[in-house]
Formats: sequence, structure tokens, C-alpha cells
Amino acid sequence: MIDRRAFYDQRAAARPRETNRCYQRLLRRHYAFLVPPGQSVLEAGCATGDLLHAVRPARGVGLDFSPKMIALSRERFPEHEFQVVDVAEFSTADSFDYILLSDLVNDLADVQAVLEKLRAAAQPRTRLILNFFNNLWRPWLRLGEKLGLKAPTPLPNWLSASDVQNLLHLAGWEVVKQDPRILWPLPTPLLEPVLNRWLAPLLPHFCLTVFLVARPRPQPAAPPHYKCSVVIPARNEAGNIEAAVQRTSEMGLGTEIIFIEGHSQDNTWDEIQRVAQAYPHRNIKTLRQQTKGKGGAVREAFAVATGDLLFILDADLTMPPEELPKFYEIARRGTAEFVNGVRLVYPMEKEAMQFLNMIANKAFGLMFSWLLGQQLKDTLCGTKVLFRADYERIAANRAYFGDFDPFGDFDLLFGAAKLNLRLIDLPIRYRARTYGETNIHRWAHGWLLLRMVLFAARRLKFL
Repeated sequence: MIDRRAFYDQRAAARPRETNRCYQRLLRRHYAFLVPPGQSVLEAGCATGDLLHAVRPARGVGLDFSPKMIALSRERFPEHEFQVVDVAEFSTADSFDYILLSDLVNDLADVQAVLEKLRAAAQPRTRLILNFFNNLWRPWLRLGEKLGLKAPTPLPNWLSASDVQNLLHLAGWEVVKQDPRILWPLPTPLLEPVLNRWLAPLLPHFCLTVFLVARPRPQPAAPPHYKCSVVIPARNEAGNIEAAVQRTSEMGLGTEIIFIEGHSQDNTWDEIQRVAQAYPHRNIKTLRQQTKGKGGAVREAFAVATGDLLFILDADLTMPPEELPKFYEIARRGTAEFVNGVRLVYPMEKEAMQFLNMIANKAFGLMFSWLLGQQLKDTLCGTKVLFRADYERIAANRAYFGDFDPFGDFDLLFGAAKLNLRLIDLPIRYRARTYGETNIHRWAHGWLLLRMVLFAARRLKFL
């Protein structure tokens, strides 16, 4: 992984020159339009401070984790305040009228965590304004870097507008408006103002950058805590069992871990028994699967679960167990009634998912979003969280779809959609396996998924 701080320190000397490029001038002009002068403004990822200065704040505070960038900011704009800090670790007792993130969300390791952190610097009438690149421009931006027309950047997240809106929702923000801008980022006399001023508003899907304005979502009274059950189906996963216990946090009113071993050919069952005895302070249940497939394993484990919130965690640990508390908080706060992990937002490790699998996952995400009437980018991520009371309603209505799903994911998704539960995607950092081999068979399971799409369409769309 690239050291981002060192990368931007190295780029600091060139930054003042790059801020004079046409694209940066257009950004400053639009931010100055969106932010009235004389406000208190916090900019995260301020670089050399040009954008913060352009909005003419009564009080301007800039944050950046690059010491060399901040040194330049202080030298060029001494009337503003600049701090060397990673925005993910920033804290303040002050609140601001406007919070700005220009081209920052594509460069963050955990966008949701940063948006939640900035929520603490907001008051009810604060407006958060951010912009990010349109995915349609990805090949042109890469070409621009090679030609020296665009400043180089580390591997970005490439978030879509719906991804960013979803992350804002998860972090407690409510989108006020979306405003795509800039069709032509090059300094071309006559052509540039015509395209950017007159045609960009008429061709929003083709614009280079998307602006979103959000406000803090009103917060209800403190939500209750719940008991949790984490179900871990395990087949040929002996090398991951102990790590699953060590890396799964205690959440809420307590967490029971339910291992269900599914006809393994290695010593997974023996390892489950050993680990359960080695960690007596953890509430661990062990089951041997009687049915077949992950879907059967999940149903058997859910039948003995005692938690109010039910979690599924794949034993391959490609979804880091450390991220489970994020799922818990989303469900606890009532942001959603069904939380679905999504692997296709943040960059993943090279060996985590093969290219054809990624294309298929994206295609099935589009299909199932249409089927369910709610945005879901990744239906096959193994981590899903729902309330036990809702699961019991899904199980009671299972006859509508029948016992059709060997994976277990779609039985839950279709059942939740039928009950009109609020589903939401939660982006995770997907990791490569460190033990064993995948149990997914690309072509056979892909064909099965297509049959399930047709089956579900008859039940959910073509009534």
C-alpha cells in the first residue's frame, strides 16, 4: 500500500503551480458560489489552502495530514488557521457554518468514518459541501495524468454519486441537493465558458465532477442497545477459526458467536471445539450442519440464536470482523432494518476477487437493485445483519419464494424486500484469503444466480 502522507509531502512543492490549472479555478469559483462570504468554514484536506481562501470566510480552518502542505498554507494565507492532522483523527469543540471536502472522498481509507467524525463539527444549520469525480471520466483522467494535464494521485476509491449519498446517509447526513459541474476542464478560450456555463447544466451525466450539499440529519433520542448473535458458517476453514473469535468484538448487551461446521474435509470441527474451550469467557456455541449449503447452515444457526440482532460472518475472514461494530451501529440507530455488506466500493487487495467475478458481482448488483426496488451493489457479500424479529417474519413468509437458495443471501434479501424493510449497503474493505480456498464455483453458481433472477422477477416484478 502506498504511503499517502509521504506521497503528498513529495507533491507539495508542485501544488501551488497546479492550483492555477483551469479545473482548480473552476472548482474555486463554484465553491465561492455555494458558500456565502463571511461564514465560519472548515476544510478537510485543504492542501495549500487556495480553496479555503477563495470562499472568503470570517474564520477559516484547514486540515491536512501533510506537514509540507500545511507549511505552504500558513506561508501563503496567514490570516487562516491550518492544522496538521489526519481528518479521521480530528476532534474539536467548535462548530462551523460550512464544512468542505474537495476531491477528498475518493482518497480516504474510510469515508464513512470521516463523515461521522465531521458530524461532530456541525450544528443543525451547518452545510457540508463535497465534490468528487464522475466515474465516466475515469479513462480520461488516467490519460490526463500520463500527459501531465492532471496532478497524479494514489489509487482512488472511484465512488459513484449513489455511493456517496449512501455513505452520507450512514454517517448521519441528509443530502440537500446534487449539482454536477464542469464539462471541459481545459483552458480553451470561448469553448470552455460555453461548455461549462451553458451546456454543463443541461448534460449533468457527462460532467467531470459532482457536487453534493448535505445537512446534519436530525437525531432521535439515544437508541437502545441489543444483544448480538454472530453466525459463522465454516467449511474447510480450520486456519481461520481462532482468528474469528479474537477479531470479533463484544457488541451491545453481549455477543454470542455461533460456529456451524458444514461437512468439512479438514479438521475444522476439531478446531472449533478447541477454540470454544480455549476462550471460556466468550459466549461460543458450536453446531454441526445437518443440511447442505451455506443457506441451510445460516437457517440452522439462526434457529438457535438468542440475540436481538443477527449477523452473518464468512469464516474466510475476507470481510474483516473488526468492521462488525459498524453494522451494529447502523442497525441500532435505525438507519436501516437490513444492513448489507458491499465489497465493490473501496479498492480491494489484488488477490481478493478475480476480475470476472467482480464484473459478475456488479452485473448482479444492478439486476437485484432493479428487482428489489432498493440500491444494492453487492448481493453476494457474506456479511448481512438484520433483527431477529424481522428474520422470524421472513421465515414465516418463506413459502412465497420457496426453498430455492443454497447461498442464503437471496432468501434473506427477497424476504426483506417482500416485507418492505429498509435495506442499505455498508461499504467494507475486502481482503484476500489467508487460508484455504473459496467454495464458490464461478460458472455453476453464476448460472444458478441467473435462474434465481428470473425466478425472483416473477415473484417481485411480473405479478
